[in-house]
Amino acid sequence: MQKSTVNLFVLLISSLLFFNSCQTTRSTSTSTKYKKVSAETALRQGLIKDAEKYKGIKYKYAGKDPKGFDCSGFTYYVCSKHDIKLSGNSGSQSKQGTEVPISKVKPGDLLFFGRNGRAGKIQHVGIVYKNTSEGLYMIHSSSKRGIVIDNVTSSKYWKPRLLFAKTVLDLKGKS
Repeated sequence: MQKSTVNLFVLLISSLLFFNSCQTTRSTSTSTKYKKVSAETALRQGLIKDAEKYKGIKYKYAGKDPKGFDCSGFTYYVCSKHDIKLSGNSGSQSKQGTEVPISKVKPGDLLFFGRNGRAGKIQHVGIVYKNTSEGLYMIHSSSKRGIVIDNVTSSKYWKPRLLFAKTVLDLKGKS
């Protein structure tokens, strides 16, 4: 009887050690995946958090600092704080990064606008603030209102002018 109790005890300990090692392996592989996703998410959240700091700053033609921003100066400044290398004007910025379908944009991506939705000269750029069932929001420098957040999808002004979107996170650290 004693021998079977010892065998049962050894079996129980062995089983616990086995299941514990399996659990550790699963957790490690899951957390590795999670770290990759969370680095991008953290960068996107950081961009938005920094952009929000400048809400209310007045528009300034060719402005690229907190004394005043134009649209591309704002995107340039916010991205540069995160080591994302953007050009200083919206036309050049529109040629950088990787195009993303509008339906798939995420906070921190850039939205580009033209006159009445016609391709050609880029007229404006903004940073995706959020993209939810309530709408696509951008934070940007408006010539009349300064740094503001607007819902592009419900705007009679912005919606017809939206041309395309780009992610510029792939420019991090590149010259």
